[in-house]
Amino acid sequence: MEKFDTIVIGSGAGGLSTALCLARSGQKVLVLEQHYVPGGWCHTFTLNSQRFSPGVHYIGLLDEGQSTNELYKGLGIANDLTFFRMNKNGYDHCVIGNQRFDLPAGIENLQNKLIEAFPKEKKNIKEYLSLIQKVNYELQLMPKLKGLWQKITVPFRTKHFGKFALFSLKRVVGWHIKDPMLQAILNSQCGDHGVPPSQACFPVHCSVMNHYFDGGFYPMGGGSSIVKAMTNKIKSYNGEIRVSQNVTKIIVENNKAKGVVLASGESIFADRVVSNADPSITFLKLVGEENISKKLNKKLSKTKYSVTSLIMFLTVELDVTKYGIDSGNIWKFENENIDAHFTELTEGNIIEGEKFPALFISCTTLKDPVSFNGKYHNFEIVTYVNYDSFKDFNNTEDYHSEAYEVFKKKIIEKFLNNVEELIPDVRNHIVQVELGTPKTNQFYINSTNGNVYGTNKTLNQVGPFSYKNKTEIENLYLCGASTLSHGVTGATYSGLEAAAQILNCKSDDLMIKDDSQKIKIYDAEDHSTWSEFINKKREDKVRNFKEITQS
Repeated sequence: MEKFDTIVIGSGAGGLSTALCLARSGQKVLVLEQHYVPGGWCHTFTLNSQRFSPGVHYIGLLDEGQSTNELYKGLGIANDLTFFRMNKNGYDHCVIGNQRFDLPAGIENLQNKLIEAFPKEKKNIKEYLSLIQKVNYELQLMPKLKGLWQKITVPFRTKHFGKFALFSLKRVVGWHIKDPMLQAILNSQCGDHGVPPSQACFPVHCSVMNHYFDGGFYPMGGGSSIVKAMTNKIKSYNGEIRVSQNVTKIIVENNKAKGVVLASGESIFADRVVSNADPSITFLKLVGEENISKKLNKKLSKTKYSVTSLIMFLTVELDVTKYGIDSGNIWKFENENIDAHFTELTEGNIIEGEKFPALFISCTTLKDPVSFNGKYHNFEIVTYVNYDSFKDFNNTEDYHSEAYEVFKKKIIEKFLNNVEELIPDVRNHIVQVELGTPKTNQFYINSTNGNVYGTNKTLNQVGPFSYKNKTEIENLYLCGASTLSHGVTGATYSGLEAAAQILNCKSDDLMIKDDSQKIKIYDAEDHSTWSEFINKKREDKVRNFKEITQS
């Protein structure tokens, strides 16, 4: 009979960071992944040798000494990672109607850029950006407050957080900013947590904005490079990772997690189980209602999950830089009313209308120049929808039916109408196009209704109201986007915290100190910063170019 110290269900960033820390501590660890590749939302895939990374579009705070950089050093994987700094003058481009605003790296640069565009809002801009910094500082301070005196003085140490914690992003922005266009620009990054400004928790948005104040970075090789670094490190500590292993049940006896049952019928036992699946999958599908309390069942019944997504994966043979496309992301909105766009996307009929009111565009071959073969550029183009948009296909065993394919083609045409506004002749240069849907997300990621950010990050589901790493079932733990935070970095931290609770230590105790660890960072827009290694890989990619034959 197989027996492990810890079984980790799911190989997203949270599950992998948990497994890494536990394996490094000497535990016998097994990671089980239902997909045929590890990574969860961090995985990559190829279409005709063209790579796409559906869940990783940028990461922040990666400069030397910053928190994400220190996180990867502490996990011991920094030496295995190479990142490209996205366009410093516009790592995010906000396109509203016919107007474009570039968000530059550096808070002073951003402040100056905003004031230049909206001089009448100068004072308000300074106050708002200062508030973002203060709230974020207090967010990071609170977990560090120890002892009676520090706890007593919490209201004084976190007064800005306390004042605005219970308000939405839209409301706080509206209190500070009067210009509708500027409001929309400052609301635009709410897409990073998938809720409209009227529902977005302001402190959560502060954390997101702060994460990218110094710009965005993209991993060479896409999200899978982070996955590879983690999985290799886990294996170096004798941890195991098994793919195509669908867990159907968490074994619970006397309110204790004992192991798991696979779809094959095989049982694998462990002293504890960590689930990187979302809470509903974990408790309702794997644990079973009969094994959870009425209190938890009630909480699960009220839990709302984030939006799901449509992702168009597009390859074109065209110099897209002629159209102002660069390594920066593009947030495109029909007009300033971002709340209305969310409503239309999540409550309307998604095949009605000629265009989507809002979408996100990422050109990965410009973010990761090594992936560019000299001819083809790859795009990931995302918009949010409600899972019910695909309800007609819920009871279809093979959802790759003719009706489903026709439905997808209508959506692709609608996407392309949007893209034509940025690249007018894009249709004449398409090499390949594919669509990922909520059904795709559900199949490959196994998330409730194909959600992309775990639980919805609204005021009543974050902070003290979020799901904790340690559950009511003894020896069962959670990690991932529904616990500490979402996103690649947030999920990684959640895994660190889960491991710390298992090992009965602080998460800081699990961060190794190794001065030899160093992330390699190059400028995607500046070839002069590239090393000989980068130039060689780029040359190899161009030399080995293979044309995609249209079927």
